[in-house]
Amino acid sequence: MTKDQSLTRPLTRRRALLAGAIASGAAGIAGIAGVIATLAGEEPVRPALPATGPQPQRALKPSAYRLQPLTGYGPPRVAPRRPLVRREPFLRVSGRGRSLVLTFDDGPDARYTPHILDTLREYDVRAMFFVCGEMVAENKDLMARMADEGHVVGNHTWSHPLLTRLSRARIRAEMERTCDIIDETYGERPAWFRAPYGAWNRATFQLGAELGMEPLAWTVDTLDWMSPGTRTIVHRVEHGAAPGVVVLSHDAGGDRSQSVLALRAYLPQLLDSGYFVTVPEPKRTWREGK
Repeated sequence: MTKDQSLTRPLTRRRALLAGAIASGAAGIAGIAGVIATLAGEEPVRPALPATGPQPQRALKPSAYRLQPLTGYGPPRVAPRRPLVRREPFLRVSGRGRSLVLTFDDGPDARYTPHILDTLREYDVRAMFFVCGEMVAENKDLMARMADEGHVVGNHTWSHPLLTRLSRARIRAEMERTCDIIDETYGERPAWFRAPYGAWNRATFQLGAELGMEPLAWTVDTLDWMSPGTRTIVHRVEHGAAPGVVVLSHDAGGDRSQSVLALRAYLPQLLDSGYFVTVPEPKRTWREGK
């Protein structure tokens, strides 16, 4: 080995070590610069890697490193679905063919409701009963029978007041208390509501919707509460019968013997004429948001 070669070999090793140190220092500086850039919200600059070998995962966007405010934490909130409030009650129902609905208000009454239920069962017909909570409290067994025989029970308030003269809180109490006792005695909460005397206002529609009920009025009023005579009641039902009509009668609130006798007369005649007596399905519609 010559003198020049002996001097060149150690120098080459020193150069290699120095180059490695510089490269390591550069990588460390680049890593520190990347952290600083990340904290500053900038895209970090990463050293180029050889094309061969495993590729690193793609860096997250800078926004992923930032702390989010507490109000924005968690999954996005979904707007609740709320029932659409109607501005008027249903006056008739849609149905196939010559279908109509028989409704009875103000009960149940131990003197008259059982006879009406007997006639409906004889002809295998379902009807709607808009009950008052205070009457339900005295005749819970009749509510169980209505449920067993497939009739639909609606809310007619607790004490049958004129709702348009009550405060919003009183209206809600009349409705909600009746919903509770119907649930207790019938087995489910009512899907339909009818205002006493047919006196509706904005509060009745809003509160009824909040309690999950649709408003149903009537098409044919028998005026049986005035005791006009059995034949008059029968004539009003037969004359007013048409597809989709809702017939209003009463099974409580006074002497309802004419109503009982009239049902026995007009029900078989309606069926013989090709009418199908049915009960409606709730027509709840919904809107998004509050």
